[in-house]
Amino acid sequence: MKPVLLIVDDEKSTRTALCAALEDDYEVYPAANGKAARAILETEPVDLLLTDLRLGGESGMDVIDHAVALPRPPLCIMMTAYGSADVAAEAKRHGAYYFLNKPLNLDEVELLLRRATHTRQLEKENEELTTRLEPTGGLDRMLGDSPQMQDIFNRIRRVAPTQATVLIEGESGTGKELVARALHSLSPRSNKKFVAVNCAALSPQLMESELFGHEKGSFTGAMQRRIGRFEEADGGTLFLDEIGEIDIPTQVKLLRVLAERSIERVGSNTSIPVNVRVIAATNRDLAAMVKEGSFRLDLYQRLNVISLHLPPLRERRGDIVLMANAFARELCQLNSKPAMSLSRPALELLRQYAWPGNVRQLRTAVEHGVVMSGADTISPEDLPEYLQTQAYLPPVPASKSGSIDFELETAPSLNLKYIEQQAIRLALQRTAGNRSAAAELLGINRRTLQRKMTESPDAFKDFT
Repeated sequence: MKPVLLIVDDEKSTRTALCAALEDDYEVYPAANGKAARAILETEPVDLLLTDLRLGGESGMDVIDHAVALPRPPLCIMMTAYGSADVAAEAKRHGAYYFLNKPLNLDEVELLLRRATHTRQLEKENEELTTRLEPTGGLDRMLGDSPQMQDIFNRIRRVAPTQATVLIEGESGTGKELVARALHSLSPRSNKKFVAVNCAALSPQLMESELFGHEKGSFTGAMQRRIGRFEEADGGTLFLDEIGEIDIPTQVKLLRVLAERSIERVGSNTSIPVNVRVIAATNRDLAAMVKEGSFRLDLYQRLNVISLHLPPLRERRGDIVLMANAFARELCQLNSKPAMSLSRPALELLRQYAWPGNVRQLRTAVEHGVVMSGADTISPEDLPEYLQTQAYLPPVPASKSGSIDFELETAPSLNLKYIEQQAIRLALQRTAGNRSAAAELLGINRRTLQRKMTESPDAFKDFT
């Protein structure tokens, strides 16, 4: 279904032009005044509101006030030919998502509406997530009867209602984002946005713009002003995943934001206050990175107010059966298959495996079994082949950061580059050449693993 867009403007030519330009992508309702706009807001499920500031004898601020008071408020965008910083600030205080100056640039309007539509979709997904979490107090997607997980659940319940910054540590696939979402869901900020940023997926050049936004013309390709993730999360929670991947210059800027609670968009000297709770996560050992000089001590201290360490799945094997059965029920529904259970031999196979990819890998393995099974029971032969060939390997020794340990006494060389290559080869062997799983096992991201393999092609030619 198309998003529902309400356009409020007392100038007929503007309404007509906007309706004609946007009706292919939106279900558009035009309104010439505040009264007509309020009537539509009361009867239609409006997703986006685009309103002029001056509506004859009325103000678009009043329309926004009415909209944001609804049980399901739309995202509101103010437009005016009388723009100023004070008017923009007032519009934001009334609940406006963005502010546009007239005359309108249609390309800018379309881009902004697409971004707003995406934001609205994320809000809907977060609302659905919150609804699913509510029956068991925000933790039902996080499963575990083990003492380690019960301790994590108790700490989440204690920490969530506070404003404290939280650092979540653990190997890839252990559920760090689920913890962050639970902290948000159980906090006083739960009715505001949860915004997630994957720091490992952004280059240093894009990171600053992504976090803090930028002004039009601030760099090549900056065709319009962009709101950063801090502004987008204002009043809510910002989740910085893989925080250990950001470079030192960005660390300095992030430290300043955490200290001053304000940001400056790229290309601007204006400070913008932000009220955001920051939750960070990493699969790396930040304390070791501080010693190496690749992560700032002051930023680490700012982030590490409360630390939650998620144990890898191999250290809580008693939870594997519980989680596998829960995944099977969920995935049968998701894949439109009748309910099925895991056979005892299949469960034993799952229980014995080392799970370098942790909970994420377990869920994927169960989904493979659900899809491949032709009966009401998932048998060992329905599970991925690597489980049947490597299930009884002993757990891979790992440090807190997830790095592999191996015997150095028998190594023919103590050259660091050689040792690194051997660790990569061991990880690739243990994961049957799966680079994503190998990267998780090594405690690095896939992009870093790919770069290291490219730098020494001869050392890894049997894995290409």
